[in-house]
Amino acid sequence: MKKIIPFKKEIVFKTNLSEITSISLEHTLQVDKNNMVIGEFIVSGEYKMVDTSVNVEAFSFNIPFKVSIDEKYIIDKVIVDIYDFYYEIINNNVLALNIEVIVDRLREKPLIDEIIENGLEEVEKVKDEIELEEKEKEIEVIEEEEEIRKEAETNELEEREINENDVEITKSLFDNFDSRSETYMTYKVYIVREGDTLDVLIQNYGVTKEELEKYNNLNELNIGDRLIIPLNSDETD
Repeated sequence: MKKIIPFKKEIVFKTNLSEITSISLEHTLQVDKNNMVIGEFIVSGEYKMVDTSVNVEAFSFNIPFKVSIDEKYIIDKVIVDIYDFYYEIINNNVLALNIEVIVDRLREKPLIDEIIENGLEEVEKVKDEIELEEKEKEIEVIEEEEEIRKEAETNELEEREINENDVEITKSLFDNFDSRSETYMTYKVYIVREGDTLDVLIQNYGVTKEELEKYNNLNELNIGDRLIIPLNSDETD
């Protein structure tokens, strides 16, 4: 709800007032706890004393304003501002101001029966909101549990596939071996890491380059490559 409050004020100049060359209106209006709109209008600008003059004079006036709002209105969210403003010059020395103040977002206080009815409706609304929030939380928990279960199943499946792939790769590495012609009883599958060189592997596992070449392609050694390293029966991993 809006209310327009008209306000008129005549300002008498001590000099001749021929023309207003510029004018502005500001305010400090606000609503206090006593249902009063109080504050000041600040009118300022420049004027000419004579029409033919090129000189202008400055003026500024602070005009107090105070008006009460009916007690039947709720004012906690009220906004006060200038709705309209115009002026006129009277008798060459009087500035007549016409200001309209708008008081917006007024709400009438409800009757006792309406308060009770609205209060009950609000209670029911809150109860419904609480029940809805609880149901939403239950659904979220169920969805999270389902997501965790699916993620666990996915991880288990991926781990199983990785293990199966490792077994297949290991098998393929040994597919061409003839156990009858081998003198070694144990083989190690080694994954090449950063910093590994052929000399380092030979030194660490006590094998020769020729022995490694029997089982591996040593033309290029890359990180992540799998190498078969033959081990003597008295060596450990």
